[in-house]
Amino acid sequence: MEEDLSLNLQEKQAVVAEVSAQVAQSQTIVLAEYRGIKVADITVLRAAARKSGVYLHVLKNSLARRAVQGTSFEALADSMVGPLVYSMSADAVAAAKVMNDFAKTNPKLVIKAGAMAGSLMSAEQVAVLAATPSRDELIAMLMATMNATTAKFVRTLAAIRDANAPVEVTAEASAEVVAEAV
Repeated sequence: MEEDLSLNLQEKQAVVAEVSAQVAQSQTIVLAEYRGIKVADITVLRAAARKSGVYLHVLKNSLARRAVQGTSFEALADSMVGPLVYSMSADAVAAAKVMNDFAKTNPKLVIKAGAMAGSLMSAEQVAVLAATPSRDELIAMLMATMNATTAKFVRTLAAIRDANAPVEVTAEASAEVVAEAV
C-alpha cells in the first residue's frame, strides 16, 4: 500500500505561517544544498543550529518562496532551486557561522546563497559574514576593553598616591638604620 507523503492545503498553510514567523524575526537567511549528506550528519547540524539559536528547516522551495514573499528576503526566491536546507537567525551572524562551520567539515553541504538586511549574498559573502564575530562576542570584547581601561586608570591613581605619600619612620625602622650605620 502506497503512502501519500504530500501535505494537504491546511498543512501547507501551517508550514508557510511557521516559516513566515521565523522570517519576520530573522536578520539573516542562508540557503545550502544538502544532497548526499547522511542523516547522522544532518542531526549534528541540527544540534549545532539549535545550540546557536538558528532555525533550521528543510522544506519545499515553493513553500519557502511564499514565506519570503513581501519581505526583505524576497530576493532569495530566485536561488531557491534544488534540495535546500534553510537556516534563519535573529543574530546577523549565527546562521552563516553554523552553516559555514558545518560545510568546512562536510563538503557535501554547499552554501548556495544568503540574504541579510534586504541584500542578496553569494556563498563567498556568506563565508565572510561567518568570519565576523557574533553580537555576543563583540559585546564581550567591548566589555574587556572597558574593564582593562578602568583597571589601568585605577592602577595609575594608586601609583600616584603611593609616590606622593609621606614616608613614615617608625621606631623599629630608625633602629635598623642606626644599627646598619654603626
